[in-house]
Amino acid sequence: MTIIAIDGPAGSGKSTLAKNLARALGFVFLDTGAMYRALALAAQRAGIAPDDEARLTELAHQITLRFVAQNDSQRVLLGDEDVSDAIRTPEISDLASRISVYSGVRRAMVALQRALAAQAHGVVAEGRDTTTVVFPNATLKIYLDASPQERARRRQHQLQLQGIEEPYEKVLQEILERDARDLARADSPLRIAPDAVVVQNDGWTKEQTFEHVLALCRERLGQA
Repeated sequence: MTIIAIDGPAGSGKSTLAKNLARALGFVFLDTGAMYRALALAAQRAGIAPDDEARLTELAHQITLRFVAQNDSQRVLLGDEDVSDAIRTPEISDLASRISVYSGVRRAMVALQRALAAQAHGVVAEGRDTTTVVFPNATLKIYLDASPQERARRRQHQLQLQGIEEPYEKVLQEILERDARDLARADSPLRIAPDAVVVQNDGWTKEQTFEHVLALCRERLGQA
């Protein structure tokens, strides 16, 4: 099985890049961030507090998650419900960041991520610990990075496209807080794998980032 693993901080463009790479290579896109968001949504609906590690871990072992291709997009199913849009709100995004710090939650989700990947011949996976913990033997590891200011601008624009207006200063503060949680958590903190290729994409368009990383993929896969 061929695995392209992409890590990096929030707002660096991992999901868009991974989705486009999967399409170009004919691989499955494993959106690990969406999985944590779906868990956060399930926890919110169940009335589980963000600091209740025991119940959150139990829920992580119980939920059923699937990715389903639909036209030119990929939908996230929580049980049989399409929650693709419901998990993209700032509230759920923040909650996902908070509950993902727990070891029990992460272990349950890592097991699910590996199980989903095992069903495909080729996978492009993105997240915060994809290169270091989930798929340490990935064919190619990419660490996608950008400054907090650049990532905040991108996130604000993304929210505007969803009809959500947030002040830049608030978005930047949320980015910085999420970075701090990702870097400081005891279990699977955000790190650059020793054998990862670091791609700093400040000032790059999505297309430029995609073309650069696609070339790296094809070189590693012998398709250059």
